[in-house]
Amino acid sequence: MLKQNEGPIDRILRCILGVAAIVVAFLVLDAADATAGGIVLAVIGAILLVTAATGFCAAYRIFNYSTKK
Repeated sequence: MLKQNEGPIDRILRCILGVAAIVVAFLVLDAADATAGGIVLAVIGAILLVTAATGFCAAYRIFNYSTKK
């Protein structure tokens, strides 16, 4: 199992931004119609939600950074 490296505030912000990104991707950028911008934003939103749910960020691991106390 991966060691968590995200603190609670970081996880909450990622969750909010992830949901917002997915909503914008589908409602504004038409990700359902396979527009490039919509798909990219939907993928970014999904990544944010997964990292919020798991508490692990690979980029943080690469740079040896953590927001968890």
